[in-house]
Amino acid sequence: MTIGRVNPAHTLSDQGITGLGQVFYNLIEPALVEEAIKRNEGTLGKGGSLLVTTGKHTGRSPKDKFVVMSPAVEPHIWWENNPPMDAAAFDRLHADMLEHMKGKDYFVQDLFAGADPAHRLDVRLVNELAWHGLFIRHMLRRPSRKELDTFAPDFTIINCPTFKADPKKHGCRSETVIAINFDKKLILIGNSAYAGENKKSVFSVLNYLLPAKNVMPMHCSANHAPGNPVDTAIFFGLSGTGKTTLSADPNRVLIGDDEHGWSDRGSFNFEGGCYAKTIHLSPEAEPEIYATTTKFGTVIENMTFDPETKDLNFEDDSLTANMRCAYPMDYISNASKTGLGGHPKNIIMLTCDAFGVLPPIARLTPAQAMYHFLSGFTSKTPGTEVGVLEPIPTFSTCFGAPFMARRPEVYGNILRDKIAKYGATCWLVNTGWTGGAFGTGSRMPIKATRALLTAALEGTLAEAKFRKDPSFGFDVPVSVPGVADILLDPRRTWDDSKAYDKQAQKLVDMFAANFEKYADHIDDDVKAAAIG
Repeated sequence: MTIGRVNPAHTLSDQGITGLGQVFYNLIEPALVEEAIKRNEGTLGKGGSLLVTTGKHTGRSPKDKFVVMSPAVEPHIWWENNPPMDAAAFDRLHADMLEHMKGKDYFVQDLFAGADPAHRLDVRLVNELAWHGLFIRHMLRRPSRKELDTFAPDFTIINCPTFKADPKKHGCRSETVIAINFDKKLILIGNSAYAGENKKSVFSVLNYLLPAKNVMPMHCSANHAPGNPVDTAIFFGLSGTGKTTLSADPNRVLIGDDEHGWSDRGSFNFEGGCYAKTIHLSPEAEPEIYATTTKFGTVIENMTFDPETKDLNFEDDSLTANMRCAYPMDYISNASKTGLGGHPKNIIMLTCDAFGVLPPIARLTPAQAMYHFLSGFTSKTPGTEVGVLEPIPTFSTCFGAPFMARRPEVYGNILRDKIAKYGATCWLVNTGWTGGAFGTGSRMPIKATRALLTAALEGTLAEAKFRKDPSFGFDVPVSVPGVADILLDPRRTWDDSKAYDKQAQKLVDMFAANFEKYADHIDDDVKAAAIG
């Protein structure tokens, strides 16, 4: 039995998926909330939000993600980062998953990935959980009801949290599996109820497909000046660097908070919603994101709450520190209605430096921008993991290594070419520590970071006097209105300048050691970009 709206020429049976129970096609938010509650998948929260937990997996499982090896994709995949799966093993996995699905109800969402129709991917998501349908309906872009009548999927994702893979039979690592088959345009996800696997699988596909069209896929947030999409800024950054917070500027229009493309037509959001962390979220610091947690249909993931009042506990990380909320973009008042922007005028690379070495902002040359883009530096801090006693550098190339299907240099070269062609100004912004390393210094004041970003985006920072950083060679402003001069020179913020010099050299050496793997693939000016 099928329920909902679908192109009759493209049902699941046409894709070889048969013997299911009820199939719910393209239910909208109220119906999905109703089904999730009826099936005991979650609890109705304040304002009609949906409170869910994801069980064992409270985050992605990157070690369980595979790409199917074939002659067509073999030359193009970054295999060191994407473990291969044999095509025959994938076929066994697919057959066993289809057999497992028989008799069960499934929720289908036909959605667009990409606000620019010229580069859009039409994606079908087949989910075992109703709330996963609600989640991905927020995350991707929704076709009109009329567009559903002719919708034909380019890629299909099948997600079965109750299916357990067999590593020996299916060529995977554990009972959990995320397998991408580019030839069959099919992704299989098993044994994980973490909804983010759906979202990031789509991103991984776009990261493979778009570079062939000279479109730069980016793990970044983006905004533009009011009424002026030409004045677009993008914010690269790993988790904890402030990517969502700093792009959510009330004085600018939010294009999106996580995934974008940059084509010769301009920039565009891949998604139609936001997936924000909620730990320590407050109405004072982030009022609009906080407000979404009590709006209808917002998916509240892995948060504890009062069983009677349904009040959320934003400080309790007993389930996970990775607690989140997923909501549609129009829940943010200053969000773009089109998801489109111009060619980035400013490119911000965010890092959280727990070593206390990097300045709060630095201007990068194109070669330096490629160096820091390929490095993708941030820091794990003491207390984040058992046994971490001092800051540990994390280098996640392109600010999103787990989602990069191709070699990093492919993305770096496209970015560098577009910077040169469209004249973007690049900045490195440190939201980490100053006055010493973690445990001695203090976190960079958010007020100062915002003041520096405002000056950069408005163009006034370009008029400032700059000095050359002796460790990394980039330009650092000497004085900026509203920011203490001492903050702009990290060495002066340390009580012991010799200790700073030692720490700075340590970080430079870490950068250099990490970058050795790119030495045979990049130009000499990029290799020299970190030399002060």
